[in-house]
Amino acid sequence: MRRRTFLAASAAALALPGVTRAASKQVLKFVPQADLAVLDPILTTAGVTRSHGYLVFDTLFGVRGPESGFKAMPQMAAGHRVEDDGKTWWVTLRDGLLFHDGQKVLARDCVASIRRWGARDTLGQALMARTDEVSASDDRTITFRLKRSFPLLPDALGKLTPNICAIMPERLASADPYRQITEMVGSGPYRFKPDERVQGSRFVYERFTDYQPREGGEPDWTSGPKVAHFDRIEWHIIPDATTASTALQLGEVDWWELPTSDLLSVLRRNAKVRVPIIDPTGNCAILRPNHLHPPFDNPSVRRALLGAVDQSEFMTAVVGDDQSLWKTPCGFLTTLSSVANDRALTALAGKRDDEMVARDLRAAGYRGEGVDLMAPQDVPNQKAMSEIAADMMRRIGMNVDYQAVDWGTILQRRANKSAPSQGGWNAFCTRFAGSEFASPAAHAPLRSSGAQAWFGWPTSPRIEALREQWFDASDPETQQTLAGAIQAQAFEDVPYYPLGLYYNPTAYRSDLSGILNGGPFFWSVRRS
Repeated sequence: MRRRTFLAASAAALALPGVTRAASKQVLKFVPQADLAVLDPILTTAGVTRSHGYLVFDTLFGVRGPESGFKAMPQMAAGHRVEDDGKTWWVTLRDGLLFHDGQKVLARDCVASIRRWGARDTLGQALMARTDEVSASDDRTITFRLKRSFPLLPDALGKLTPNICAIMPERLASADPYRQITEMVGSGPYRFKPDERVQGSRFVYERFTDYQPREGGEPDWTSGPKVAHFDRIEWHIIPDATTASTALQLGEVDWWELPTSDLLSVLRRNAKVRVPIIDPTGNCAILRPNHLHPPFDNPSVRRALLGAVDQSEFMTAVVGDDQSLWKTPCGFLTTLSSVANDRALTALAGKRDDEMVARDLRAAGYRGEGVDLMAPQDVPNQKAMSEIAADMMRRIGMNVDYQAVDWGTILQRRANKSAPSQGGWNAFCTRFAGSEFASPAAHAPLRSSGAQAWFGWPTSPRIEALREQWFDASDPETQQTLAGAIQAQAFEDVPYYPLGLYYNPTAYRSDLSGILNGGPFFWSVRRS
């Protein structure tokens, strides 16, 4: 029996063991995209950790949606002022901010949090490179003294993409930025319940009754008042898509973050389920090679493989034949970005010729080296990308070892710089929110600063120089020109392979309202 037919016939008869019916005004039951393997929002760019981070932590600035151009707005901050030709900033905290342990949020907590975040985040590194000093002038004032102007300072501190600048107590934020913090003490609308954590199964959050939402305005992405309506939020890890779909249809869970494409039609036919797209910027799929080890340490090999990438093949595998759910060709900047361009996109256009690519690969110096491809089996979209990537590389004669693992394992292993034979890796597929690729500023996989770069560690002095020029550009025309030059250089250096842009609907029970775009975010959500 076909999967869809089976689900339609049996949804009313199945139940999810261990999960009671969700319809409670006090409890929200959510199925995230993957297991929450890393709690520390500074340590990883994983989307599931970002969603967890916004529950527990707050940020100095929030970000409005794409209609505003992702404008940064004060959040924990009451406001800020700038002097000395943009080289001195004072950011003042709102009154009444408390951490979950009852302690007041002080400027020195924010300073320690900014420093830790700035050591890891792509945009944070750019800000800290231009900062002479960040300090606490008093308990409520954070002072930045810059080497030169950095107008994107609020955008950096409020960036909604991983890694978020999560504000935590100084005693935690003073820790090594390359070691995970496991004690979750933030000042966000919900508290993490470590006593109810069951790794691989359940994570629990309870409403922080002393949280004071920002006054005035409407919630918009991560800006505005964050009002928690549920007393308790439970995350249930359900790797099997059929089980998650059934649980949602039966009302045993309220919200499934990323339903698989083959189940969308089943969910849409259910009058008690809504299936909207809540992130209009989409998802940018990528194949990330490791630049430290053969074969991808050879730029000629990386360029040769470009000729085999068929973005439509990847997108069809991820979201199916409905072309309203994906866009190609897609370069290194999302197609919805104001600085998106078609420079060098011919590398991804036209008919793919595997035999020609195989010859180009040999001419580039490929000699049959192994390619350890890490493939997450518990994240359906990335599993689909990985299967196409493995097939693509094998067709052109690459020696691929398809390593079926879980996403949590990849999050740990991708930080290993050792050779694949010593626990390292050669490649993996992942995805980023389209908002993260809207400009060169916060674009983690485009950063090509070697040891400081995102996992895969590409080195391109030219890309880095153009990125610095982009930060200094004061007019849109210059930024557009520089963005085109960055993309053209990226097709030469190939820090990663763009696989296309796709839209992944979410699915939730129709009695929920207040679900914001850009999420999943959990404030404003209520049950009618």
